[in-house]
Amino acid sequence: MSKIVEEVASANANYVAGFGDKGNLPMPPGRQFAILTCMDARLDPAKYAGLAEGDAHVIRNAGGRASDDAIRSLVISYKLLGTKEWFVIHHTDCGMETFNNEIMGDLLSGSLKTASVDASGWHDSNAGGGTTDGNFIEWLTITDQAKSVLSDVERIRSNSMVPRDIPIYGYIYDCKTGSLVEVPEATEAGKAS
Repeated sequence: MSKIVEEVASANANYVAGFGDKGNLPMPPGRQFAILTCMDARLDPAKYAGLAEGDAHVIRNAGGRASDDAIRSLVISYKLLGTKEWFVIHHTDCGMETFNNEIMGDLLSGSLKTASVDASGWHDSNAGGGTTDGNFIEWLTITDQAKSVLSDVERIRSNSMVPRDIPIYGYIYDCKTGSLVEVPEATEAGKAS
């Protein structure tokens, strides 16, 4: 067993010891909202949005982007579990700003090993062989956080499965201060009607 597996198992045992009546929480989120945000380990939506278990749905992916799967999750969140408001929250210093589709395709063509980055850019070990499959994926990279938040809110808003009466708010989490900074154009685009 790896050290990480041991740490996770130990943490879970401690969690179980204090679990209490959380097994009685209902499936629908108690505060009736959902957050789409990035998978970055520095972001803790429970802390920055004041969440307790059972409060809200948190959907995470690389960049917090409105991918087909993220929209699928939001629609399920509303249609089956009753959320009434959604937040799209990207963040400063996002890894999705450090590459583009071509770079990712090239890195994967070199090898499937973890790449490295320095001041001159991304580098691959070219060890063990790679694949060209990465050239056929839209990686949803980011060049401007405010524009990407706006784009994602607009993509969600324009989806035919998303009811017009759900407000969608756009924010950027500041990794240096912990602040949520509204992107007014995105919130306007996501306004309920």
